[in-house]
This record gives sequence, C-alpha cells and structure tokens, in this order.
Amino acid sequence: MDDALTQFDETTSTEAFSLQNAKLLRVSLRDVTIQAKLGSMVAYQGDVRFEHAGAGGLGRMIKKAATGEGQSLMKVSGTGEVFLAETAQEIHVLHLQDDKVTVNGANLLAFDAGIDWSIERMQGASAMMGGGLYNTALQGTGAVAILSDGPPVRLDVGSAPTFADPQAAITWSSGVTTSIKVDSGGMRSMLRGGSGESVQMAFGGTGWVLVQPSEGRPVPPATGAAQGGLGGLLKG
Repeated sequence: MDDALTQFDETTSTEAFSLQNAKLLRVSLRDVTIQAKLGSMVAYQGDVRFEHAGAGGLGRMIKKAATGEGQSLMKVSGTGEVFLAETAQEIHVLHLQDDKVTVNGANLLAFDAGIDWSIERMQGASAMMGGGLYNTALQGTGAVAILSDGPPVRLDVGSAPTFADPQAAITWSSGVTTSIKVDSGGMRSMLRGGSGESVQMAFGGTGWVLVQPSEGRPVPPATGAAQGGLGGLLKG
C-alpha cells in the first residue's frame, strides 16, 4: 500500500516557490513572506501564520474599490511550508528579475511580498467596456505564481498582430502594450448570428502573452456558508 503512494511524496527543492505537481504549489516560507489569493491554502506544515493582506495603501484601496479588479489577498509568513491551489487549475511560476508582468486578477495565485503591485487600466477600455478593463501589474524581483484553466500557449506578440479574448489572456510581459479591438458589427453582428466575439484585446510592442484555453471559470457568489474555514475567518 505505502509503495503505491510514493509518487505523491512531498517534493524537495531549494527554491521558495516550487511545484508539487502541475496543480499544487509548494512554498517554503523559511526565507520569504508571500501574498496569496484568499482561501487558496489547502495544507501547511510547521510554523505558518496567515493575516489579511488588505489593499496595500489608500490609493490602491480606492482604485481597487472603484474598479472591482484584484482580489482579497492573505499574507502568509513563518518558517514552515504552505501548499496553495485553486479549483485544480494549472499553476505556473514566473521568476522576475527587476522586471514587470501584468496578470489578469482571476489568474493571480501568489507572489513574493517584496514585489510591488498595482492596478492598471487597459488603454481604450474605459469608454468601450462601461468602466474599463483592469489588470494587476507586478514589478520587482521574486516569484509570481499564476493560474491557467488548462495548458496555455505563449504567443510572441512582435511576430504578428496578436489578439485574444479578455478572459483568456492571463499574463503578458513588460514590453507588451494593450488596447481594445471592437468588432465593427458589434451588438448588431451578434443579434444577426455573428461570432459573438465583439471585444478582443489587442497586443503590440515586443514580448509575449500567455493565453489559456478557456474564458475563465465562473465565480460563484460568496455566501456565509461558502466562506467557511480559514478563508471565512480571514475575510473580516
């Protein structure tokens, strides 16, 4: 019996962020403090402390409240190990070296607390999207863990004009510019049996964009019963 389970033994790594498997992130807190999506902890060992991370400053809090972008974060510290996951989605770890990436808020799992983050509005989005499209920019040095609903594809935006569904584009590199492309048929095209893909993100500049094979998973409304466990305790 035990031999059959050895394939699931905890991995060992000298890196603070490492993948236990494609859908489970292991973080050693010995040398780092992290911020992670609230409720993403599935297990931990040793001395691990959880705190509500807040919005990170008045200006950021106001922007987050106005845009609805981002998510509730928890600060995780200590000397133990914590395992993070989100609805069995695939996890990918990026290592920033004084660099910047932009991430769709729904696809951000965790990042080194030393990395600065802010909420950015996509160019041209405000007028066309009834409030705009907003994403989370992360800049500095450290690890960032992102989620994808299935195995993604990385596209070189400098090699050809590149477009993606706003919910399918999960992250892109610092040299990439974004704007909104609206189908000339718009709503009339949809009503007449068009594709329904009336709004796309357009990518330019140099660098890459990571696109998942999904438009994202629906997020159920939060209820008191659904927010049980540690996530519910931290939310207040």
